[in-house]
Amino acid sequence: MSRTTPGVRLLPNAITVLALCAGLSAVQFALTGDYLLSIGAIGVAAVLDSLDGRIARLLDATSRMGAELDSLSDSISFGVAPALVLYIWHFGGDRVGWIAALIFAVCMILRLARFNTLLDDTEQLPFSSEFFVGVPAPAGGLLVLLPLVLNEEFGDGWWSSEVVVWFWTVGIAGLLISRIPTLSLKTVKAPAKAVAPLLVGVGLLAAAVIQYPLIALAASLVLYLAHIPYSIRRYRWLAKHPEAWDVPARERRAIRRAGSSRMRRLGLRRPLRRRVAGAALRAVRLPRHEEAQPTGTRGPEPVGRAEDRAHRRRSWRRIGLRQRNDRH
Repeated sequence: MSRTTPGVRLLPNAITVLALCAGLSAVQFALTGDYLLSIGAIGVAAVLDSLDGRIARLLDATSRMGAELDSLSDSISFGVAPALVLYIWHFGGDRVGWIAALIFAVCMILRLARFNTLLDDTEQLPFSSEFFVGVPAPAGGLLVLLPLVLNEEFGDGWWSSEVVVWFWTVGIAGLLISRIPTLSLKTVKAPAKAVAPLLVGVGLLAAAVIQYPLIALAASLVLYLAHIPYSIRRYRWLAKHPEAWDVPARERRAIRRAGSSRMRRLGLRRPLRRRVAGAALRAVRLPRHEEAQPTGTRGPEPVGRAEDRAHRRRSWRRIGLRQRNDRH
């Protein structure tokens, strides 16, 4: 069968429609009170969303219609559906809760609109394909359900209070439209030495999902949030090192190690931030009774004062300065 046959081109779009149906089914499960199935339906939608684009590129079946259909499906499956599930679960009939649901749905749609515009941007940095701008739609749709996941596993707690759920929903909505760089798993490549440990990890993850699905999902969502500081640091490092933009990961690590070893060889240290000013101030500060004495009238120096002077000399050395000798 030719790659360009209509049947092959239909497959990625069919997967996208299945993801849309899974997202809408989450709302129906929430209406019947089966929130566990609601979480599972949005999780299935996230898995299908990660497959349709890959299959389309693999079969050379990408199209403008598929891209538009994918965005529309994501807006419903990860924007509208999670917002309605949370509203039905916790904010039923509450106007303030409906505001949070609206904010999340609108931010998801704005995030997807920005994503579509960035696809046509030709002025991006070469390494920008390794990062998303803000939290991607599937991750955002699952992150906002974290209070519901914890409630289903552990029962009522502080995570299920109305105030916490409201601020959590608005906070995740803010991450969706933020400019924070987050890692794109599509471009992550594992070295050959890490293949076997990764396969073992995949097996352990599958066992955890089968035995403790909600705990595994909650742990994965928390780890995703924890990776954001690392992603920001990596983005900033790449922005400052153009020589690492078009090289493999192994050479990037070599460049990073070379930079650290060069600093050590030159005897440089990372800046001490605010502690430098405090150390310098302590080094030059004199006791009031010693400042008040005129020069040439000082008697034998007490033991305590001699210890203070020795401490000041050590402070000057610690910050890499020499104390000026005012005595002649």
